[in-house]
Amino acid sequence: MRFATYSAGGETYYGAVTDDGLIALNPLFPDWPSLRDVIAADGFATLEQAARGRVVTHKNVTYQIPVPSPGKIICVGVNFPDRNAEYKDGSAQPKYMSLFPRFASSFTGHGQPLIRPPENQTLDYEGEVAVVIGKGGRRIAAENAYDHIAALTLCNEGTIRDWVRHAKFNVTQGKNWDRSGAMGPWLVPFTDPTQLDKARIVTRVNGEVRQEDTLDRMMFPIRDEIAYISTFTTLEPGDIIVTGTPTGAGARFDPPRYLVPGDVVEVEVEGIGTLRNGVEDEA
Repeated sequence: MRFATYSAGGETYYGAVTDDGLIALNPLFPDWPSLRDVIAADGFATLEQAARGRVVTHKNVTYQIPVPSPGKIICVGVNFPDRNAEYKDGSAQPKYMSLFPRFASSFTGHGQPLIRPPENQTLDYEGEVAVVIGKGGRRIAAENAYDHIAALTLCNEGTIRDWVRHAKFNVTQGKNWDRSGAMGPWLVPFTDPTQLDKARIVTRVNGEVRQEDTLDRMMFPIRDEIAYISTFTTLEPGDIIVTGTPTGAGARFDPPRYLVPGDVVEVEVEGIGTLRNGVEDEA
């Protein structure tokens, strides 16, 4: 079952996603006001049971990012071997993974436009799988890492490319423009490790495949990401790790193929869903 955060009629809800619409569940659980609270309580099974037999409450909705106000969003950069080669700097596979933070305000929900700012028009796409932490921990062993995942979702880790070059050692400013990326459409509770290990991620722009690869080719697998990150910071329920994008981002074409208003970007992984967003200029 899939669970989403959404708004309808001026109110914010979370609920179960069906083919016919959404079933609002938060009114049934006043002690769990958001999906972040559900995650902390290990409550997905309870939500699934509550949704059975209930009728759809909303059909026309606005999707929000699935986990409201996540404590940490940590992104892994340059995590596929072909992606490392794209930089054409002759570097071998790095010993340690590259990490950077993103703020929740830099993401919008499924179906909402990515925003290109007036200061710079090098808006790029990066399709990725995001894992949502359920059971927190510090110094988590790689072999136990999957026990700490509550759910999966998708991410378009939109980037203003020129702004990641403003300083020598950080990319934070190019990665955090308001609503430059997207996350969603929903959360899929994590139950099948083999699905995640073998998952194929595809990113399309206006129907054209730009990125396609499988997660088993990551230089730093998700188990290792959780282990490494939890070495220096305590992971908490609702934290999100954005796991890395394959080769094929717009910046790596010659000439670059950045996003423009009217484009539609889709990030798809079988078993999770399709995250779809248009592109608009900031008003």
